[in-house]
This record gives sequence, structure tokens and C-alpha cells, in this order.
Amino acid sequence: MHSPLALPTALCCAFSSATVPPTTSKPTAPSAPADLTAPPSDAIKTPSGLATRCLQAGTGEKHAAAKDYVTLHYTGWTLDGKAFDSTLPREEPLILPLERLMKGMGEGVQLMVEGETRRMWIPEALAFGGAKGRPAGDLVLDVHLLSVDLPPTQAPADVTQPPADARLTSSGLVFRTLRKGTGTQHPTRRSQVYVHYTGWTLDGKMFDSSILRKESSGFRLDEVIRGWTEGIQLMVKGEKTRFWIPEKLAYRGERGKPAGMLVFDVELLSFWE
Repeated sequence: MHSPLALPTALCCAFSSATVPPTTSKPTAPSAPADLTAPPSDAIKTPSGLATRCLQAGTGEKHAAAKDYVTLHYTGWTLDGKAFDSTLPREEPLILPLERLMKGMGEGVQLMVEGETRRMWIPEALAFGGAKGRPAGDLVLDVHLLSVDLPPTQAPADVTQPPADARLTSSGLVFRTLRKGTGTQHPTRRSQVYVHYTGWTLDGKMFDSSILRKESSGFRLDEVIRGWTEGIQLMVKGEKTRFWIPEKLAYRGERGKPAGMLVFDVELLSFWE
């Protein structure tokens, strides 16, 4: 599913297996805001011409740098009130380097912290500049910043040793919640799940990432490594968790597979029975 906000290509949604989610009612793009055509008096304007207004304060402290990966939801409107794109009906956030966002959106996201929602009035010069096939004119975006992360190729600082606040299950699986979810239900071992993930070996080498492939993955939970089957059942929709998976719950020395304990960051996008 292409997003017009990514330059030059966009996040693509795809399933790694043949599973297809059931047809259910999905969120729709919000209606255009009342202040669509002109920023209110309390909006902040930057020297570039971008205007922004915080709609919901965040809980984080970190601001994104150019090489950081940002995870966010957004809806964009043209000034006639038409929504030209939204991640909400897709039920999947946009994940990509800050520097890959359109200029005005990237500038606005740098003003944000995790958990914040901000409205941005972006002049055409900071949007698509009249590019053929792209939304024309000034644009308005509502952006909710979920997280700011290192590039997937850069292993987390705790890759070799779980921190003190990580939890241990009876099987030997260790996990730590990185971002709380919005759901209340948990998948079962027979659920079809839909995730983004990155995996590292203990020497800090990334061996796989759906984020770098630009495709999220779907599969039945009882058809993957045991550590995933157990760990993802502990999650709710929207949650992001780091797992330290001992070899006996991973690939168990299988030839051609990553060896030893593995570390995964997993975001549960959705699931169904």
C-alpha cells in the first residue's frame, strides 16, 4: 500500500504467507478539521513557512534525528477538505527514516516527542511542489508519533543482556515491553497475526527485518519458532516488545538458520482467528 508521504518510495504492506484478514469494519479517515484552511492564532510558525499546533502532548523526551526511524499514524487533507491518504484505514503505521518524509512533514515531526499528536499546515513548497501525480497545493496533516528508533541495522544497547526490568517466563523466554498497545485481547496460538519485526544475533548483527524489506508479515502463530508462538500471545494489538529468545525456543541449531540466542523487536499490528 503506497503512501504519498514517503520519498521516493513508500512502505508496502504484504503478507509473507497466503493468509488474508477477514472482512471486518475498519477505521475510516477522520473528517477534515474546522481549521483546515487557516492555522489558528495559537499555531506556531517556523521560518520555513510550516505552521504546527500540538493537539495532544506526548510522553517522551527524544526528538528524531535525520537517520532515526519514526513510527507514526497520519491523515492528510487537501484544502478542499478531501483526505488524500491515511494510515488509519490500513491499521498499520508508517515506519521509515525521518529523512525520507516529505520536507514539511519531516520538519514537523522533528518538533514532536513520542506519544504526541500534532497538526501541520504545510505550504506547497514544503510538500510536493507541484509534482505530477501527487496532492497539489498546501496540505494539512494530523500526525501521531508512536516511536523514534535507531535504524534496524543498529542493534539495541541491551542486545547482549536483558535489563533488570525485563521479565522471564518459565520456558526461558525473556521479554520487555517497549511500547504499550491499544488493544485488550491477546492472540492464541492458532491466531493469524500481522507484525513488523527486526532480529539480531548476540554479536549485534541484524539478520532479518520486515521494516527494511518494507513489508509487514502475516502468519499463523503456531507455525513459527516457539519463542514467537509464546511471546506474541503475551501481546495486545499495537504493542511493541523486545524478546530475548534462547536457542531452544528459536532455531535449535538448524543448518542455515541464525544460531544461539536471538533478540527480536516485534510490533503486533493486528490478529484474527
